[in-house]
Amino acid sequence: MDSAAIDRFEASRGRLASLAYRLLGSAADAEDAVQDTFLRWQAADRDRIDVPEAWLTKVVTNLCLDRLRSAQARHERAAGAWLPEPLLEGDPMLGPAETFEQRESVSLAVLTLMERLSPVERAAYVLREAFSYPHAEIAGILDITESASQQHVHRARRRVTAERRRGDEVDPASARRVVEEFLAAATSGRTERLVALLTDDATMVSDGAGLAKRLLRYNTRERIAAYVRAGFKPTPAKRRLAGGSPAIHLALVNGSPAALAVVDDRVVGAVWFEVSDGKVASLCGIAAAARLERINEAWRQHEPDAPVISAW
Repeated sequence: MDSAAIDRFEASRGRLASLAYRLLGSAADAEDAVQDTFLRWQAADRDRIDVPEAWLTKVVTNLCLDRLRSAQARHERAAGAWLPEPLLEGDPMLGPAETFEQRESVSLAVLTLMERLSPVERAAYVLREAFSYPHAEIAGILDITESASQQHVHRARRRVTAERRRGDEVDPASARRVVEEFLAAATSGRTERLVALLTDDATMVSDGAGLAKRLLRYNTRERIAAYVRAGFKPTPAKRRLAGGSPAIHLALVNGSPAALAVVDDRVVGAVWFEVSDGKVASLCGIAAAARLERINEAWRQHEPDAPVISAW
C-alpha cells in the first residue's frame, strides 16, 4: 500500500475509533474493528472508491454491527455482566464533544441504555446524534431506506430519552462538589447523609469488586447507602485485593465525575456518578481489570490532581 493511502486512512482513524467505541462500548473491540477496517482498505480496489471517508465509515459500522449480532456478543451482554468500558477525559476515542448530544452519546449511562436498542437502531442513533450524518447518508451506510433511517433514529431517541432520568446538563464543578460531599459521607460512616445525598429514584450497579459473575443492582436509597458505606470501609482483606492501600482521586470519566482507586500508579477500581438536581442519581462501580486497561494506559500519561483521600 502506498503512503498516500495509509495517510488517508490515518486521517480517519480517530473518527472511526470513536464511532466504533460508541457502537460497541468497548475500547478493545473498537480498536479491533478499526484494524479490520484497515485490512479491508488495504485489500480494496481504492481507485474505484469515490469517497474514501464514506467507504471507511460504512465498513467500520458494518463490522461493528456484525460484532453486536454475533452469538458470543449476545451471550455476554445478555448474561448480566456487561458494562461499557470507561474512558478517561481527554481520550481521543471519546470523539466529538462540541454539542450536548455528542457528549450524551458517549456517556456511560447512554452507552448502557443503547444496549436495549437493536444493532441497526443503535448505529442509526449514533451516526445521527454523535456525528450529525444526514438520513440519506445513514441509509447508504446501513443499506436501508431514508425513511427507515428516520424511523430507527426516532425510535432510538424516544427510548433513550424516556429512560434518561436527568434533565439539563450539569455543570462539572457543581457535580464534582456533590461527589466530594458524597465521598466524605461514605468514608466517615455517615449513612444517613449518604441517603440524603441520593435522589429518591437513585440506582446503583456494581461488578462486586470484579468478583461477581453477574452485576449487582440496587434501587433504593437505603440499600445503596449501606452498600457504599460497606464498600468504602477499608479492611485488610480489601487492601490485599487491591494490592495495597489506594489513594482516591477524582477525575472525569466519559464526561461524568468519577472516583478512581489508584495503587502504585495503577487504577484498580472506578466509581462514576450521575448527578441531577444537586444529588447523586446513579452510581456504577467497576474493578474488573479487563475493563480498566484503557483507563490505566491514559492514567500513566496523566498528571492527576492531588487525591481527595491520600491513603484509603
